Amino acid sequence: MNKKLTVALMMGGISSEREVSLKSGNQVYEALDKEKYNVVRYDPREDLRQLIHDASKIDAALVILHGRYGEDGTVQGLLELLGIPYQGSGVLGSAAAMNKLAAKKLYQQADILVPPYMVFHHNKHIDLADCGSRIGFPSVVKPVEGGSSIGMSVIGDKKELPAGLQKAFEYDHTVIVEKYIKGTEITGGVIGNDTPEALPLIEIIPGEAYSFFDYEAKYQPGATTEICPARLDNVQTVKAQSLAVKAHQALFCKGYSRTDMIVDTEGNIFVLETNTIPGMTPTSLLPQAAQAHGLSFGRLLDRLIELGIEEHKRKV
Repeated sequence: MNKKLTVALMMGGISSEREVSLKSGNQVYEALDKEKYNVVRYDPREDLRQLIHDASKIDAALVILHGRYGEDGTVQGLLELLGIPYQGSGVLGSAAAMNKLAAKKLYQQADILVPPYMVFHHNKHIDLADCGSRIGFPSVVKPVEGGSSIGMSVIGDKKELPAGLQKAFEYDHTVIVEKYIKGTEITGGVIGNDTPEALPLIEIIPGEAYSFFDYEAKYQPGATTEICPARLDNVQTVKAQSLAVKAHQALFCKGYSRTDMIVDTEGNIFVLETNTIPGMTPTSLLPQAAQAHGLSFGRLLDRLIELGIEEHKRKV
């Protein structure tokens, strides 16, 4: 009988997405096969000293942290220093995907279509008229770093822009205003290291009460309809899946990722952002796509651990 692997399940943390992380982490804990794994939970808010102390006994880590100090390369760097294999992207890919401005620039270098955008900095002059003429309305205002749509707004006209900027600046010193693209929202999961494979696409339809896929629409049961596979024709499906892989590679991601996209009314596909640690409950978007691909939630977690160990062995 094979020896059980000791897995450090990292959950909680100190970002604004702490509660989402705890929920995901608890469901990951329940789904992990206890015949294969000795699972030890660590909350970086309290348990970093213990993690460091236990490092020599840990075979792999599952990082189920969202937002800053978890999804941005910081924890990944610590695990690298400790010699602990972990699932998902390394320091570079995690940091690049977390910073929406860096990601947009890398997408553009890879000839990936992104919505027109402008960047604003806290305590610097903002020309509202210039923003209106260059980006137009409706527009989307979002912090450069962060996830789960926290601090994000859809702005209908110039009068709403100052409030939207103020809300975003509460979460970051740098903010992006981008053109609102009307169309079908889809997300594309990718899994693999050197040869990433696209999972079935999911179509996201927020309820009528939501102007976009915001925090509540993401996490309130029944608030959003999710259709897998997405209702696109074969040509658009292949194109969107290829874009998910291309975005994954443009940001130097590893292991897995999930890229959010919009298909506009003319059939153009715009890439919005890539998540390197997407939500990980059985009903979250990437696990849904994996299920449609034939990977149960438990088997998906097995595969992510395998990929993390594989990537670690390649680097040492």
